[in-house]
Amino acid sequence: MSAEFSHPLILANVPSTGLSLRLAPDAAQREALARRFGLLAIHSMEGELRLAPESGGRIAVQGTLRAEVEQECIVTLAPLQARVEEGFAWRLLPAGEEPTDEDEDPDDIPSEDGVVDLGETLAQQLSLALDPYPRAPGAELPEEGVGDAAHGPFAALSKLKKPQ
Repeated sequence: MSAEFSHPLILANVPSTGLSLRLAPDAAQREALARRFGLLAIHSMEGELRLAPESGGRIAVQGTLRAEVEQECIVTLAPLQARVEEGFAWRLLPAGEEPTDEDEDPDDIPSEDGVVDLGETLAQQLSLALDPYPRAPGAELPEEGVGDAAHGPFAALSKLKKPQ
């Protein structure tokens, strides 16, 4: 499966002075990403990236992701507009270098044969930034059945429980 929004970067082609990029998927790419992430729509999305070479063939990336998305309320199913704006830091790794799990470090992005897909990496950044449980203002989950073991989803199992 190919990425909906692909922008491959050959790490060796990043100049020693660095590189600034602005990545923005077109309408068809945003529609495909919206389907993948279960969104009603992605109205806009862009990433501004500043790449700077480091020792060992690594590339440091500082960036900002901005997007306007439409999600569905988990309670009412009403459409909700959401704005995403967040900074990020990545470290693009040369072929063969393994990512580290240090909390303080930027996210390590491994390359395949010295190539990283910045479009797909930016799309994954968006998926992480989305509210996983969007809720319309004032929307509340129903109270019925909450805490009632006799009628809840585990009622049949509670009948099997031996008295102590």
